[in-house]
Order: sequence, then structure tokens, then C-alpha cells
Amino acid sequence: MPCSGASASASRCFTWNNSQQRRSAAKGQLMFDVLVIGAGHAGCEAAAAAARFGARTALLSFRSQDAGQMSCNPSIGGVGKGHLVRELDVFDGLMARAADAAAIHRRMLNRSKGPAVWGPRVQADRVHYRAAIERLLGELPVERIQGEAIALLMEGNRVTGVDLADGSRLLSRTVVIATGTFLDARIFIGEESQASGRSGEQASIRLAHQVRELGLAARRLKTGTPPRLDGRTIDWARLEEQPSDAEAWLFSTHPQPERGLPQLRCAITRTTNATHDIIRAAEGRSPLYSGVIEGRGPRYCPSIEDKVRRFGDRDGHQIFLEPEGLGDALVYPNGISTSMPRDIQTSFVRSIPGLERAEIARPGYAVEYEHVDPRRLGSDLQLRDLAGLYLAGQINGTTGYEEAAAQGLVAGLNAARSAAGQGPTLFDRRSSYIGVMIDDLTLQGVTEPYRMMTARAEYRLLLRADNAVSRLGEQALASNAVSAERATAIRAHLESRSDPAFAASEEGQADALYAPYVERQQREWDAVDRSRCVLIPSDLDYRLLPGLSAEMAERLDAARPETLDQASRIPGITPAALTALYVGTLRAAA
Repeated sequence: MPCSGASASASRCFTWNNSQQRRSAAKGQLMFDVLVIGAGHAGCEAAAAAARFGARTALLSFRSQDAGQMSCNPSIGGVGKGHLVRELDVFDGLMARAADAAAIHRRMLNRSKGPAVWGPRVQADRVHYRAAIERLLGELPVERIQGEAIALLMEGNRVTGVDLADGSRLLSRTVVIATGTFLDARIFIGEESQASGRSGEQASIRLAHQVRELGLAARRLKTGTPPRLDGRTIDWARLEEQPSDAEAWLFSTHPQPERGLPQLRCAITRTTNATHDIIRAAEGRSPLYSGVIEGRGPRYCPSIEDKVRRFGDRDGHQIFLEPEGLGDALVYPNGISTSMPRDIQTSFVRSIPGLERAEIARPGYAVEYEHVDPRRLGSDLQLRDLAGLYLAGQINGTTGYEEAAAQGLVAGLNAARSAAGQGPTLFDRRSSYIGVMIDDLTLQGVTEPYRMMTARAEYRLLLRADNAVSRLGEQALASNAVSAERATAIRAHLESRSDPAFAASEEGQADALYAPYVERQQREWDAVDRSRCVLIPSDLDYRLLPGLSAEMAERLDAARPETLDQASRIPGITPAALTALYVGTLRAAA
């Protein structure tokens, strides 16, 4: 099979050697190097990364219009999340460019603090964002397929493709599952419940059954969304305005190809004691507390029911009223995610200043779904026990567009490299927030939906949103998955750092500000590297190591760290256990 993709090179030509796959191709079954299931933020980035690398790539989704859907809030970025978007952009990802093309409100969060924790965030017009993703995907050799994956195909401990609901079969060297909240998902609105991964859309039921049969399903998680309001029924004059930033900063280092969209104002209001009383009185009708919903929700983005129960002493909770688009009257009330019954939603919304006459265009709801224990994955997001299968996004227990997209990059790029017989591109937590997230997930797992925050990074003084190219440019070039235009821009930026004028730019000034602290951290890294960069054999039997307790062996076996440094960050691992592991690793290597 010839190489595909504009960036394909002789070193990345893919050939099919398996006789069964050749026979299947002769029968009309489609064959790919990378097959991505799900066209959400993770799936789109996975397919794009694989295609940029030169792999023959397919993107499978229920509907052709699924790509680029913003299922929840119409925003991209934030504190920690914005860092992920900037890092994605270094690797030629889609999200930053789409966010710039669709931005209708820009806000750099934490401006009053140091640049290490600044958080670029934009409100995006949903229609323009989806159109931008479609345009960017259309520029890549990604084959779009509409259908439902119902079962993985396997030969021994390797995935070889999927069966579809219509009876057809897709063969592929690697498969990326990026099903988001659709895996055996249910939506809840008060006493109402239905199988769905997003309002009005079907759930992935049959694939979830196989995931459970393979022993991959860990538990169920829950996320939610607020009611959408008709902006024409909001009393905007009574509300505090929040204008867009005067500075038209961009997420992407790619210049914006066209004139930006008009910038809109958001508004701020708060819940009241009357709001809280309405919610408390109806608590018995909430599926969160009736036992209907089993899954745990995100701690850092709780529903309004949770806020009222957990923070009952507060006299109000802030709500940001965010327009969903230039040609759309819908408004997203950020801060009142709920699964309360429809009538209760109407009552408590109208108890909020400025919303007394507000009409709910679509009720809020909770969605509960299956996820896989991410400790089953390697740092390349490939399942350790099933070669060729990669997982990305909310199936790994995360929440948020940005976290999903970053995982999509890691999974798609590494699936393509594996299909080409090349080693993985791995991200280090010391040089990227992507690395922080992957390390956290694969070593510690999740007990609730994982959300990126700057507080998760030990080295956040270095991991700024403004220096992503400086941190990751060389790695992006080495990945062979960026366009010629992006590669030229990266090289130019890296070369500019040696110019004396660089010190006067924003990044150069931040470098100087944090230099003493970063130097101290570097000394700490060096000390850790000298003793902890030792590789741990993947087949090491922890139960046989002298001096290691059964409890410590169990924790290590569950996490399967790849280095002693990773092992040191597993919750509960003692210094004595690290000593025993270090000695045992050296003996195993002898």
C-alpha cells in the first residue's frame, strides 16, 4: 500500500504484511494504519496527528457533523487548560487555530498574578468553531466514515480493526478509542432518564459491552451541563458587564488567516438565598442524591446542587452568562450545571437577579458514562495488555475539551508511529502540561473526572503558556508530525532566543523574572535524575523483590511505573519501598 498524506516520507511508508489482512482487502474491506473511533475533540486531534505523520487514517463517528461539536460550554482554554491548547499548537494541533477563528470573547485569566499562571481563554461561536475544525480536517488526508463501531477485532493480544453495526468491517494496524461520554452513557433530568451521550444523540452501547467483557471498564463517572437560556429574555441592563480583552491575543502561533469575529460582552450575576432554598427543598427529586446516578462528578466543577449542599453557608455563587454565538440567542450560564427536574430548573433560574423572566431553551442535564482505569495504559496511551489499542479523552477519566484534545494528540501520533514501526513520542511532566496529565493519569488513575490545573505541575514556573514553543519546539520537530510551514516557524523562534532583543519581549522578560527559581529547580531535577531515571523492566515481578511489602508490591503492580522517578510519585509509596525497588531493578538489569 503506498504512503498517504502530504508529509509522507520514505521513512514512514506503511506496508501490509499480514496475509489475512491482504485477503480481507481483496474482499473489499477497508484497511488503515490508524482508525479513530469518535470525532470529538480527542478523536479529531488523534486523526489529525496521525494524518500529519503520514499514516493512512480513518475517523469513524455516528454522524458526519459530529466533528468539532462543543457539547458543553462554548469556551476553550483557562488556567492550566490554556497551557494545554498552546502546547497542542506547537505540534500543529487543531484546537488553537479553531479557537482563534471562532473567538467572540477573549480573556486572559489571572492577569493580576505572575505569567506562569496566566490562563488564555476564549468564548467561541459554536458554529464557527465546528466549521473551523471541519476546514482544518479537510486539509488533511483523513478518511471520514459514518457508522457505529460495535466490536473490536483481535488476533491474540493485538487489535486489528473493528466491526460496524451495518455488518461491514474496518481493518487497521492500530485503533484509537475516543468515545467521550458516549460509552454506555445515560442522561438524567430529574426523574427522566435515557440512553444518550449527548442531548438527542445515541450512546455507544455494544462497544461498551465488549469493553466490560475485556475487563477494561473501571467504573462510571458523571459530568453535567447547565440549562441554556434564551438571551432575549435576560435583563442585561441589571447585570455586571465583562468586556473582552482589548488586546487581540491569539492561541496559535499561526497567523489568523482572516479578519477576526466581532467581540461580545459577557455578564455576571449570582445565585441568591432564594435560589438555594428552592434547590434544598427539591433535593429529594435530584438524581444525584436519590441513588440513581452512581458516578462521581468533577470536584472542581460541581453542579449547583453540590454547591448548595457543600457550601450552604455562602450567600451566593457567581454565574457567568456567556453567549453561544453571533447568530444564536442561546446563553450558557456557566456555574449552574444541574440535573434537577425541569420545573425546579425554571424556578431557581428565575430567582437569580437579571433572570427573573428568563426562558429555558434547553434544560440542563447530567450524563453518566463508563471509563477505563488509565493505569492500564502506557505513557503513549496504548493499552499495555492489548497491543495496537490506544485510548484518549473522557474514556480515560478526564473532563474538558482541552484535556481530551491533548490526549488525542498523544494517542494519534503514537498510534501512527507504532504502525510505522517507530518508537513513541513521550511527554515529560517537567517540560509540558501534557506530560503532567499523562503522568498523573497513567500512574495515579482517577477517582473523579480529572481536570487540568496549574497546581498539578511541580514545575509550573517554567511551564508557562507563553513559552510553549521554546519548551516543546525541538520535540515537535523530532515527531515528524508538523507541517513544513510550522517547522519553519518553530526553527525561527528557537533561533530568535539567542538574539539579544529576545530579552525585551514578553517571554524573555518572564524568563528573567523566574530564572533564579528555575535554576534552583534544575538543580533539584539533576539530583532526582541521578538516582531516579533508572528504567524499570516492564515484566518485573514486584512480589519477588526482597524488602518490598505486599502492599507496596500491589501499588506498584497496579501503576506499572516505567522509571524510578514515576514510582516515587505513586500515592503511598514509601522511601523504603523505593530503596528496595532501586536495588531490585539494578539486580534485574545485571
